[in-house]
Amino acid sequence: MKQLISSFTVYLDKEKKLSQNTLESYKRDITQYLTYLNNNGILDISLSNTTTVITYLLYLQKNGKSTSTISRNLASIRSFYKFLLLNKQIESDPTINLETPKTERRQPNILTLQEVDTLLTQPLEHTDKGIRDKAMLELLYATGIRVTELISLNIEDVNLDLGFIKCSSGVKERVIPIGSIALNSLTKYINDNRINFIKNQDEESLFLNYYGNRLTRQGFWKIIKAYTEQAKIGKTITPHTLRHSFATHLIQNGADLRSVQEMLGHSDISTTQVYAHLMKNRIKEVYNKTHPRA
Repeated sequence: MKQLISSFTVYLDKEKKLSQNTLESYKRDITQYLTYLNNNGILDISLSNTTTVITYLLYLQKNGKSTSTISRNLASIRSFYKFLLLNKQIESDPTINLETPKTERRQPNILTLQEVDTLLTQPLEHTDKGIRDKAMLELLYATGIRVTELISLNIEDVNLDLGFIKCSSGVKERVIPIGSIALNSLTKYINDNRINFIKNQDEESLFLNYYGNRLTRQGFWKIIKAYTEQAKIGKTITPHTLRHSFATHLIQNGADLRSVQEMLGHSDISTTQVYAHLMKNRIKEVYNKTHPRA
């Protein structure tokens, strides 16, 4: 089983050029699927069929998995069987006629401008940690990048003179402008405080932890959780909340969807359109509350 998963992961990496996070997600899904097959006496993948896949999806549903999680698992399993078919390890694809479960698109959690200001003023600006954290939070809100993209930034990806960052996601690369407030915070961190985290003079990572290593996703999640509790905002705030707020606030102030799509790095504009729909709902809500004949 390990060899099969290893070969599949290499295929995804070399042929599909997927990001590391997506690779790990596929690997995790297929590992769980193959474990399920083994536990149910199917030791040879070629003996699985459409019924096998459907039974597994029902098993996930029975165990309380969300529709989106089941859909993602089916996508992973589709790719896995396609890989097996290409390598002539199976004669037919059992997922070919399976429909993906329809998922309800949840409205993203959005912060108000006041809540953003409250959160972003939490870091102490007279400490190295506070200045680093301030730069990260400001940059996240100013650019809408994902947390993985944030912690993956290297010092060479930042152009302080022209005010932009170069952000890579898989094989895609995009250039995103930085607003003046975020630029000031980032400039201060880079010029005055980053050196205090450095243990290796050849370190390229932009944001470092106390050990001089690249900050991790888990490390940043702990940081934003701590500031959320400190700010007493009363909402669940994740790194993605700032990304959603970035996009919504841009559209509220007249940005066009194509520009927002480009900055967010969405391959399909339909993903970006959720923010426009959110705005329409908000306008309708305001109208109903304020118009005398609503």
